[in-house]
Amino acid sequence: MSQDVISPDRAHEIRAAKINGQAARRRTFAVISHPDAGKSTLTEALALHAKVIGTAGATNGKSNRKDTISDWMQMEKDRGISISSAALQFSYRDTVINLLDTPGHADFSEDTYRVLAAVDCAVMLVDAAKGLETQTMKLFEVCRQRGLPIITVINKWDRPGLDTLALMDEITERTGLLPMPLTWAVGIAGDFRGVWDLQRDRFVRFTRNNSGANIALTEYYTPEEAAASEGDVWTDAVDEAGLVKDSNLPFDPESFYAGKGTPILFSSAALNFGVKEILDTLVDFAPPAAPRPDVAGQLRPVADPFSGFVFKVQAGMNQAHRDHVAFVRVCSGIFERGMVVTQSRTGKSFATKYAQQVFGREREVIDEAFPGDVVGLVNASELRVGDSLYLEDSVEFPAIPLFAPEHFQVARSKDPSRYKQFRRGIDQLEHEGVIQVLRSDLRGDQAPVLAAVGPMQFEVVEDRMTHEFNAPMRFERLPYSLARLTTVDAIATLGLVHGAEVLLRSDGEYLALFNDVWALRRVEKNNPDLALAVIGTQSRSAMQGY
Repeated sequence: MSQDVISPDRAHEIRAAKINGQAARRRTFAVISHPDAGKSTLTEALALHAKVIGTAGATNGKSNRKDTISDWMQMEKDRGISISSAALQFSYRDTVINLLDTPGHADFSEDTYRVLAAVDCAVMLVDAAKGLETQTMKLFEVCRQRGLPIITVINKWDRPGLDTLALMDEITERTGLLPMPLTWAVGIAGDFRGVWDLQRDRFVRFTRNNSGANIALTEYYTPEEAAASEGDVWTDAVDEAGLVKDSNLPFDPESFYAGKGTPILFSSAALNFGVKEILDTLVDFAPPAAPRPDVAGQLRPVADPFSGFVFKVQAGMNQAHRDHVAFVRVCSGIFERGMVVTQSRTGKSFATKYAQQVFGREREVIDEAFPGDVVGLVNASELRVGDSLYLEDSVEFPAIPLFAPEHFQVARSKDPSRYKQFRRGIDQLEHEGVIQVLRSDLRGDQAPVLAAVGPMQFEVVEDRMTHEFNAPMRFERLPYSLARLTTVDAIATLGLVHGAEVLLRSDGEYLALFNDVWALRRVEKNNPDLALAVIGTQSRSAMQGY
């Protein structure tokens, strides 16, 4: 019996159509905000509404907080903040959601920046009582620099807060983005009755269910029914939303993608109010996976052979197996478990035998993934943050820069007999990007200098060294507060300068450290030919507080 033979060209067309169709179903976004605005709580609520968890992990704020799926480290549970980014994948309305939760403290801004390199959109949470804080503004700017469309969610509307129109004015004046409301709060902050769904022209009334651990009870009403039941509260909401619509852009996806406007939604993530509307907005309007530029600025089509880049490396997620997971954003093609890809940095081959889909700390084996997806490659000790991977056609995606460190401490093992564990732990944490490690012949390997963007990074290092590597350690603070890129020639010059030192970073760069800006200026004045360059474009000062 004869069989139809598919030509190579036709097979290529079929494969390309499959990839393009799957990429169009992906929504990959980060949840970002000022600490304590409710990022992890919203992450839980979104997963709850997609019916991939049974109950949310946050109830009545942090004083009664249960473990959340995205905060799995012990320090995160103890402090109630996100210290490490987390990835979750689930389906909703035939759409694949790749949600990346980000750290909740300014000291981990490097991790947030890496996540923003891997997403196509950002959901920005704004605390209804605090508005756009300095930290929030820094995040807006980072998203703008990366060309990421921003969906703005005014959260915690169940608590007393600012006036709706005042919040809209603040967004316009301080970000330059025009508010384009998709939902509008019915009831002032602290009296959250529901939202006016402007797209469907209906009132969505919420009722708390089990203190927010379960999906809120929801009822839908026509505008006429809402006016009859809510009276002036409904009328005020309609009038306010109308003013914003008349003063700004009507909602337009192209204006959203172009960074001219930001969709506005109101919610209380802790009570699961307004969360379904956020999910629907992501499915309906957030950009799908699209071609991504390489280092030369050339776009790699999503239907090209497989490519991706590592945006995060994490060890210790499974204590029983001492695993080491590299998180890869798929940029093009089909990822197939077992495929052998090339690592652009080294040119070496890498077998993807152990590939997993990640849901917080939980994982399961995955056989294939498509553009926009996040794949966890287990036992990927050779991969580093920023590495590009490809099949067939070579590609290198832009590197993820290191921030300029501003805090420096010498690390020493408390127990000399555990030096091997100490060194292995320091190497591992540097590999993950938890800390920058600096060394010199003068200081030796037993006393590396740890360089951090923020001081809480040292606490994470100390905690993980003690509990994961069984290598208790102690710190000795150094007086430096500034770092500049330099060359090996600076070692002799700065070795004679009080308040300065040159150390070698593990990526091969020499860093000149200075006590303060005055020490730096003295060196620059006395040594005008000395090479001293600012480290990249980012620092904690530039990203202060987020």
